Amino acid sequence: MPFACIFVPDFPVEAILRAEPELRAQPVAVLEGKPPLQKVFATNANARAISIDAGMTKIQVEPWTELILRPRSALQETAAHAALLDCAQSFSPRVEETAPDTVLLDLSGLESLFGSLPRIASEIARRTSNLGLESNVATAFNPDTAMFAARGFTGVTVVPEGKESERLGNLPLTVLFPDPNTPDSSEPTENFLETFNRWGVRNLRALCALPEVELSERLGQQGVRLQQLARGAISRTLVPVDPPQIFEEAMELEHPIVLLEPLAFLLSHMLDQLCTRLAARALAAQELRLHLELDSGFQSIDDFDCHGAKGVSPVRRTGTSTVPSHLPCHPERSETGVPHPNGAPFATLGWDHERSKGPMHSSRTTTKSSKNDAANTTHSQLATWNYQLFTRTLQLPVPMLDAKVFLKLLQLDLKAHPPGAPIMKIYLSAEPARPRNVQGGLFLPPTPEPEKLELTLARIAGMVGEDKVGSMQLLDTHHPEAFRMQHFSPAEPKGEKEKSDGAPSSAPITALRMFRPPLRAKVTLHDGQPKHVVCPKRKEVQGEILWMAGPWRSSGDWWEQDGWARDEWDIAIQSSAKLSAIRYPLSAKKQSSTNGHSSEEPTLALYRLVHDRLGGEWFVEGTYD
Repeated sequence: MPFACIFVPDFPVEAILRAEPELRAQPVAVLEGKPPLQKVFATNANARAISIDAGMTKIQVEPWTELILRPRSALQETAAHAALLDCAQSFSPRVEETAPDTVLLDLSGLESLFGSLPRIASEIARRTSNLGLESNVATAFNPDTAMFAARGFTGVTVVPEGKESERLGNLPLTVLFPDPNTPDSSEPTENFLETFNRWGVRNLRALCALPEVELSERLGQQGVRLQQLARGAISRTLVPVDPPQIFEEAMELEHPIVLLEPLAFLLSHMLDQLCTRLAARALAAQELRLHLELDSGFQSIDDFDCHGAKGVSPVRRTGTSTVPSHLPCHPERSETGVPHPNGAPFATLGWDHERSKGPMHSSRTTTKSSKNDAANTTHSQLATWNYQLFTRTLQLPVPMLDAKVFLKLLQLDLKAHPPGAPIMKIYLSAEPARPRNVQGGLFLPPTPEPEKLELTLARIAGMVGEDKVGSMQLLDTHHPEAFRMQHFSPAEPKGEKEKSDGAPSSAPITALRMFRPPLRAKVTLHDGQPKHVVCPKRKEVQGEILWMAGPWRSSGDWWEQDGWARDEWDIAIQSSAKLSAIRYPLSAKKQSSTNGHSSEEPTLALYRLVHDRLGGEWFVEGTYD
C-alpha cells in the first residue's frame, strides 16, 4: 500500500517564516538559550549560503548585518505543527505524528479520489505551501522509505515499488538519524556515524553493500536494522493519531503594540491561516476567541516606545512578555491610558476588585421590571479583564469562513472595547463547526447574507450600544414585559417536509396590540368591579363596560426597590369609532326592539384594563384584534 511523508526542513525557521512571510527571501537564523549565551539553533538556506551554521554564538553572527535573528518560539512551532497535521488529515484519516517536522499518511484507496501518486504528492505540497510551510513530499510503498526520501530530496519525490534501494542509494547516512539518539538503541547517533565514516561508508548504497553477517557481528541487530531500512525492506504499520480539533494561532511580539492598525495587520495574517486550516478540514468557524497578553507593568506612556526600539518596527514577533520586577502587577495600580487605535487615548484601565473577580459581558440585559437587570449579560460577546490577560469572544450567528468578515468584526469589537494596555502576545482560536448548507426556496423572500448582516449589526452596535441591538428574549418571570436583548441569530428556514408535517389549524387567532405607552384611564367602580372607563387621550376608548373577565392578579420583585403588583381585566365596551375590533355578542340571542323586529348584535371593542395596585393608577394596556 502507498504511503506519503510530509517533511518541513528547518522547521523552527519555517515556524517563524509562517508568521512573518516577508522574511522568506532573507537569511534567517533562530537563536536558543538565555542571553547573552544564545546560540544559533536553526538556519534557512539563505543563511547557510552566507556561512551561518548551527552552534554559532550570537556574538559570532552579529557582524552579518543582513542576517535576521529571531529567538525560538515554542508557540509558533506548536501552531505550525498543528497546521501540518490539518494538511495531512485533509487527505487521509490515517496520519502518524512522527516528529514535529514530519508526518506520515496512509494513501490506500485515495487514488480514486485524488488521482495518481504524483498528483497526490503535488497537491499535498501545494496545500502545505498554502498553510505557510515549504515542505518536501515523498511517496513510497513503505512509510520509512517515504520518510527518508522526504528528508533527502527536495520538492516532490515518487519512489516506485521495488526500486527503494536504487532510488535512495545516493542519500547520506544522516537521513537515518533524525534524532540525537537512534530509536530503540542506547548508543548515540555520533557513534554509528563515526563508525561508518571510518569504514568509508558515506551513503545508503554503500551501507546496503556491506555483508550482513559481518555487520551484525560488529554493530549488532541495530546495524542490521539500519541496513534493512536503507534497502527499503522493512514494512510497518502506522500509528495513527487523532488529535482534538483545536484551531489556534499564536504570535509573540518583540515590542508592544498600542495601535489598532498594526494589530489588524497581524490579525489579518492569523485569520487567513486559521481559515485556510479550517477549509482544509472542510469546517467553518462558529466562534472566535481572541486572547491578548498585556504588558501591564508600565507606569506611564513614557515607559514604552510606540514606534519600537532603536528604529525596529513594533510588529516584529519574538521573545516572551515579562513584567519588570520593580513594578508589581496589582489591579488597583494601573490608572494610565495608552494610545487608542484611532489615535485617541485608550480607555483608562480602571481596574477594581469587582471587575478582577471574573468575566464581564459586554452586552447587557434590558427589562422593565428592574433597573438592576441592566447589568445582566447576554451571550453575544464575552469580555474578561485581568491585569495581564484580555479576552474577547465573538459568537457568530451561523458557521462562517470569511477572513475579511472576521477581521472587520474584530476591529469593530476592539474599537468598542480597547484592551487598555500594550499587547505582548496574541492568541487567536476558532471553534469549528460544520458549514451550513442552505438551499433557498424559489418562492421565499430573499434574506441578507449572514456575513453582511453580522457586519451591519456590529456597526449599529458601535453607534447605539450593544445593549440596544439584537433580538428580544423573554425572561422566565410573571412580569408581562420582562425581556433582555440577546445576539441576533437568524432562524434556519424550515424545509418543505417540516411545513407539511404540521396540520393547519382553522381556529381563529386573537392578537393583543399593545399601546406604547399604556393609556391612562379613569375608571368608575361598582362593588369593587370596574363599570365605566374613560381615556382622556383616546376618545374612542370610553364608555360603559358591557362585559369583562377577571381580575387576574400578579406581583413580583417585592424584594427589590421597584417591585410591582397589578390586576388585569379583559373588558368589552361598545365601539364608537372604526377600529380594528372583533364582534362579540352580548347574549346568545338577538335582542328584539319594541316594534318586534330583531336587531343585529352591537360591535364591541375588547381591551385589556390594568390596575397598578402599588401606585393606584389605571391603564388601558392594549386592544385585541
